[in-house]
Amino acid sequence: MMQSILMALAGGALIGVAASLMLLFNGRVTGISGITNGLLSYVKGDYLWRFAFVLGLILGGVVLGATHPEMFVNTTNRTSVMVAIAGVIVGFGTVLGSGCTSGHGVCGISRLSPRSLIATGVFMVVGMLAATVLKFVIGA
Repeated sequence: MMQSILMALAGGALIGVAASLMLLFNGRVTGISGITNGLLSYVKGDYLWRFAFVLGLILGGVVLGATHPEMFVNTTNRTSVMVAIAGVIVGFGTVLGSGCTSGHGVCGISRLSPRSLIATGVFMVVGMLAATVLKFVIGA
């Protein structure tokens, strides 16, 4: 139990440090959906850092999967294809909603952005409602 708490604290601290470094050295908020959308939209002169950031996310997952495969055990009855489709749908939703939990929840709240405070509250409420409905309607 204590190891889980320490790992969560260390992970949270690393996310905070990474978001702070991005803002300090790049002047940008670390919103994954915005970074990825900008990468896919290709704006000359704004591509390399986005590519490096997304590549780092992917390589981090690959390294974690190679060193700790137990972290990627699928405990649901969802196939990898279903999870990938859900991820793409979430990606479109974050672009339509002008941000995601990493941009609004981590960076926006730390800057006391009213828009981010509202957005994160909405994300949380809708997520809880969706999980509750799915649990009782389809037993997910």
